[in-house]
Amino acid sequence: MKFAPLRPALLALAAAGLVAATFPAAAQGLRPEVGRPLQQASELLKAGKAREALAKVRDAEAVAGITPAERQTIDAMKAAAAQRAGDMGVAIQALEALAGRASGAQQGQYAEQLASAYAQMRNYAKANEWLAKAIAAGNTSPAVKQLQQYLQASTGDWSAIAREAGAAVQAAEQAGRRPEEGELLRLADAQQRTNNSAGYASTLEKLLLNYPKKDYWSAFLARLPRKSGFSQRYDIDVMRLRLATGTLTSTADYMELAQLALQGGLPAEAQRVIDRGYKAGLLGTGPEAARQQRLRDLAVKQEGEARSSLPAQAAEAATEKEGDQLVKIGYAYVSIGEVDKGLELIQQGIAKGHLKRPDEARLRLGMAQLQSGKNRAQALQTLRSVKGTDGTGDIARLWAVVPSGG
Repeated sequence: MKFAPLRPALLALAAAGLVAATFPAAAQGLRPEVGRPLQQASELLKAGKAREALAKVRDAEAVAGITPAERQTIDAMKAAAAQRAGDMGVAIQALEALAGRASGAQQGQYAEQLASAYAQMRNYAKANEWLAKAIAAGNTSPAVKQLQQYLQASTGDWSAIAREAGAAVQAAEQAGRRPEEGELLRLADAQQRTNNSAGYASTLEKLLLNYPKKDYWSAFLARLPRKSGFSQRYDIDVMRLRLATGTLTSTADYMELAQLALQGGLPAEAQRVIDRGYKAGLLGTGPEAARQQRLRDLAVKQEGEARSSLPAQAAEAATEKEGDQLVKIGYAYVSIGEVDKGLELIQQGIAKGHLKRPDEARLRLGMAQLQSGKNRAQALQTLRSVKGTDGTGDIARLWAVVPSGG
């Protein structure tokens, strides 16, 4: 996720737009021998003939006894034509003359154009100098901000980018607004380039929570199992999220998730995963087809056995002091499609108390409530109550932004 700096061609700001606005009025105070070639230059610029326009400006400039008003219009038209023609040296010469005679907001505009022109010539020191003058003159336009970002990236000032993007993100959050995706991307890129792994992980999560796109899901879930304190116990939950967000894409992934589900006593879930793998064409073909079929047969066999044994397991779990086993059996019921029964048992387990993993119990409750589809608001409330630092809190936050039906 690298921030893409602006192409140099996009940095050329339209000096011609300023000229087009001022030339007709200024032309009233010009002598015909000066005004005529400048008018022709303006028309040539509109026709996209920048070099011809620049030649006409030079015709006007060659007239003897140029007055201050004529010099102002000539320089403005010269800057516009030279920029369009790609002659940045001439454009800079004209713009610096204009800036030297300007003040206030107009000086800020000329300074912005000069910063842009110097940036195109890769003279970043001068570009930054004129950019600072533009900002000092009160020019804080979006174009100035884009140019500032371009210069920071071009000169490798990633610390400055991180500070500015981080401040923009923080300001949005404090104001109760969603941070701009572009600012989050800039911040993430700068954090990567400055080896700020913790900051990058935090920003990536903000990208995902605010803009849950597949690329962000893939990047974040790939890193999550390596997070400090994350328990291997929840590797299956990472795989579940990948399945729900369309980022589980390989044969090995499907096989791993199915095996984890079987190991966790959830053969019905394993069977669904395997069936999706077959439907996607990732299972049932190639040299491993026979092994995959054996796993499928095992899941079907164990699923039948589980259905018949769950009532007795639930009765036994109800006699235990701790509620963990009831939660586990309840989630097994959810996995076979008996969601209401499963929810009842999970809630009974939580009500018992004495839980070894209370955050995991609330996570399973929230996931089951989501699966029931009856009250998403209640499910989200449950998931937001999960604060575990062993992975449960991360998993809960992520399920809260998985698209419905995921």
